[in-house]
Amino acid sequence: MEYLKELEGKSIHDYYEHKIKKDKMVAPPPIWVPGPIIVGAGPSGLAASACLKQKGIPTLILEREACLASMWQLKTYDRLRLHLPKQFCQLPLMPFPNNFPSYPTKQQFLAYLKAYAENFSIRPLFRRTVVSANFDASFGGFWRVKTKLNKNNKEEDEEEEYGCRWLIVATGENAEEVVPQIEGMGEFEGPILHTSLYKSGSLFSGKNVLVVGCGNSGMEVCLDLSNHNAKPSLVVRNTVHILPQQMLGKSTFGLSMWLLKWFPIHIVDQFLLLMSHLMLGDTSQFGLNRPKLGPLELKNLNGKTPVLDVGTLAHIKSGKIKVCRGIKRLAQHSVEFVDGKVENFDAIIFATGYKSNVPSWLKGSEMFSEKDGLPRKAFPNGWKGENGLYAVGFTKRGLLGASIDAKRIAEDIEHSWKACDATHHLLDFTSPLASS
Repeated sequence: MEYLKELEGKSIHDYYEHKIKKDKMVAPPPIWVPGPIIVGAGPSGLAASACLKQKGIPTLILEREACLASMWQLKTYDRLRLHLPKQFCQLPLMPFPNNFPSYPTKQQFLAYLKAYAENFSIRPLFRRTVVSANFDASFGGFWRVKTKLNKNNKEEDEEEEYGCRWLIVATGENAEEVVPQIEGMGEFEGPILHTSLYKSGSLFSGKNVLVVGCGNSGMEVCLDLSNHNAKPSLVVRNTVHILPQQMLGKSTFGLSMWLLKWFPIHIVDQFLLLMSHLMLGDTSQFGLNRPKLGPLELKNLNGKTPVLDVGTLAHIKSGKIKVCRGIKRLAQHSVEFVDGKVENFDAIIFATGYKSNVPSWLKGSEMFSEKDGLPRKAFPNGWKGENGLYAVGFTKRGLLGASIDAKRIAEDIEHSWKACDATHHLLDFTSPLASS
């Protein structure tokens, strides 16, 4: 077996030696990684790495930012908590500490992720932006992953290339901010920002603030603004399901999962809507109309998550938070809505979500849709592609879905790792990085 490993490594090395002699401009051979390369050091990437390491398979994580879980570290607001109970959000092989509350805070979750990485000796390579990844059919086939080393001085950015048999995409559904283009945006004189830049309502005290988007983030930002004595208004263009975070002393999510074991989804939806009406009242009288499909059916159909109310609805009912229709255009200090109303605002915050960026760097693969950057196959079949390509954290089912993906990927790679033990280790020509 060792002879075959050396022979394969030597063949590639000799090939590049020949090319270098023939053409002085040829690039050096890639840095070989014996196990999978994981793109992204968020919860999904950490989960995949831990599951693989448990099976004795080394990994290398490439992360564009300088920290773990950059989305959580850099692009979330201060008051954020997990919206689901901790037992549904823990990563594989390591539960949350017993002393953590049911809904851990942002800082508690980040502390958990740091402890998780330390526990499994996961050491990503930071400041590596993957600019391209494509499958090379040479030598039995391997992935070429090119990165740009991000430095403060962009003129000094360096490129690196890695090679591996397995590539795991863990950049997630929330890689890039989505900001809609609205007529008059260039004229509006107040600040316009995405929730990725929003930290606290304390900066907006006494201000009229328009929040665009009525998902969980938009609702919670409105609540935070209201609690800091701002005057928030919420743009609600479409229908939305709002559910209590807790029902009958249990989390709504946990109760739903339990009921689905015994009843069909439309019956569980009817129960959730009945309980929501009893606990929250008729939300349509406040401009929050419900979709025709139930919350769970809608989630399964297009991934749209119902809002779990953490107190925002009470502020809407009391008038502290106004509900507005869609925006028609912006002016210097005002916003005109589609119903003809015009109101003045000091700032606008877009809670319009994020999108995947996979199509911008993953080349020649049919696994991901060019349209939305998500796997073409729906859950639970979207985790595996062709030629040793995998996806973790694209299920539209949060951290629970990412954990399911991570376990499946580790089991699948373990089979090929063992079956191809004689050939899947290439020599590391240029760096000891692969052993990290």
